[in-house]
Amino acid sequence: MEIEYAEYAAVEDVFLYMSAVAPPIKNTMPVTTYRGHVMSFIPLSPATGGSYLMVYTRADLEPGIYEFDAAERSYRPVTSIERADRAYFVAVRPTRDTIADAAIAGL
Repeated sequence: MEIEYAEYAAVEDVFLYMSAVAPPIKNTMPVTTYRGHVMSFIPLSPATGGSYLMVYTRADLEPGIYEFDAAERSYRPVTSIERADRAYFVAVRPTRDTIADAAIAGL
């Protein structure tokens, strides 16, 4: 497994990047909060699954749903996904994540 990295200064930067590269009809995306990092893995070789881009920042988020406003570069926790003009991120905190463990070890 090969991992490339894109480190950002803040959670807002990760959310901005993720909302920019997501397909136009997709406004809900997962992020992982694990071992002091907020991250998402993007497959670079979808056919083989051998190469990933880890987009991350050193931060922590509580698990839940976050509404992100790209124009304001701000996010806030919400209880439901309601607006089509906003991007939403579902933060999860796994007990164990072997891909994230390997990626963090490579930093």
